[in-house]
Amino acid sequence: MTEKYLRRILDVVKTAVVVADQNLKTVFCNRAFCTLFPQGSRKGKLGGVTSCAQNTKKCGDDDGCRGCALAAAFEDAFLSNKEISRRIFQKVNGGDGVREVAYSITVTPLGGGLCMGAVDDAFELEISRELQTAKNIQQRLLPAGKWAGGKKYSYMYIPCRDIGGDLPDVYEQDGCAFGVIADVSGKGISAGMLSAFVKAAYDKNAATPSQAIKSLSAKFRELNLDERNYVTVAAVKIDAETVTYSMAGHNVPLLLKSGGGITRVTLNSPPVSNWFDNPAYFDDTLPYKKGDILVLLTDGVTECKNERGEMFGVDKVVRTLSTARTADDFIRSLENNLRSFCNDLNDDITAIAFDL
Repeated sequence: MTEKYLRRILDVVKTAVVVADQNLKTVFCNRAFCTLFPQGSRKGKLGGVTSCAQNTKKCGDDDGCRGCALAAAFEDAFLSNKEISRRIFQKVNGGDGVREVAYSITVTPLGGGLCMGAVDDAFELEISRELQTAKNIQQRLLPAGKWAGGKKYSYMYIPCRDIGGDLPDVYEQDGCAFGVIADVSGKGISAGMLSAFVKAAYDKNAATPSQAIKSLSAKFRELNLDERNYVTVAAVKIDAETVTYSMAGHNVPLLLKSGGGITRVTLNSPPVSNWFDNPAYFDDTLPYKKGDILVLLTDGVTECKNERGEMFGVDKVVRTLSTARTADDFIRSLENNLRSFCNDLNDDITAIAFDL
C-alpha cells in the first residue's frame, strides 16, 4: 500500500525522476520524466526509457554504450554508495529522427539495489526538445522540388545554429519561375522567427519581385520592431527570355553565367526595415539564353572566414561558377569549396542556382 502511494506522489512531482537497479533496468519513472522523453517506454532499461538512439536492448553492454555518462552515473552511485551528479550529452530518437540533448542528473542510492536519478534541469531539456521541433519546422519551409516554371534549380541551406536566419524559396506563378533569398538580422531563435515571418508575409501573387518586396516592407513595418531588426532580400522572376530582379539592401550580387562570361548584378535599394519612411523598390531586367546559370547568394557565403581571417569572397564564388556546367554542379562545388576553405561555418550559408 505504501509503495503504491509513493508512486502516485512521485508521478505528480514536477521533477523528472527515474529509478533503476544495478542492471540499469528501470523499476519506475514518473510522468515528468516520460514527458521529457516522449518516445521512450515506461519499462525496460535506461536506454529504453530515454529513447536512446543506441541499441536499447543491450543498454550498458553494447559497444555504443562505452562512455555513456548516464549509465556511468548510475554505476558509480552503486559502487560508491554516494550521490553522483553528472552532465549528460545523449543522442535520442524523436518522432522526426535522431536529435542531441543535454541535461544534468543527480543519482542517489536508495538501498536494496536501487538508485534514483533526478533530472536537475528538466526545463533545459524541454527547451532542447522544442528547439529541435522548431528546426524541423524550419526545414519544412525550404523548397520542396527541383523544378519551377520549367526551370531546374538547386539550392544550399546550411544554418550555423540549429535555427537559421536565411530563407531560400522557389515557386511558380503564371508559368514563370520565381526565386527569393532573404537574410534576416541576428542568429538563432529570433532570426528563425523573423525568417518564418518573411516566409508567411512574402506575397507570391505579386506580379513582379519589387511589388512583392514592397508588400513585405509594409507588413514588416506593422511589426513595429526596433532598428536592430531588418531583412535583406534578392528576388527574381524568370520568364521565357528575361530575368526580372529586385533587391532590398542585399549587397551580394546576383551572378549570371553566360557564353560571354559572368555578369555581376547589384541594385541599391534599402533593406526591409523601419529605417526609412517611404522606401522605394525597383525592378530591372536581364536577357538570357538557354544554358545560362543564374545564382542568388547570401553574405554568409562571401563573408565566410577561414582560420587566418580571410574571406571566401565573391571572386571564389565566381571561379566556382566559371567551371560549373549546371546549377546542381555549382551548388555541390560551392559547398565543397566552402567546407575546404573554412572548417567552422560561422554564419548561415544559403545559395540558389537556376538552369536557364
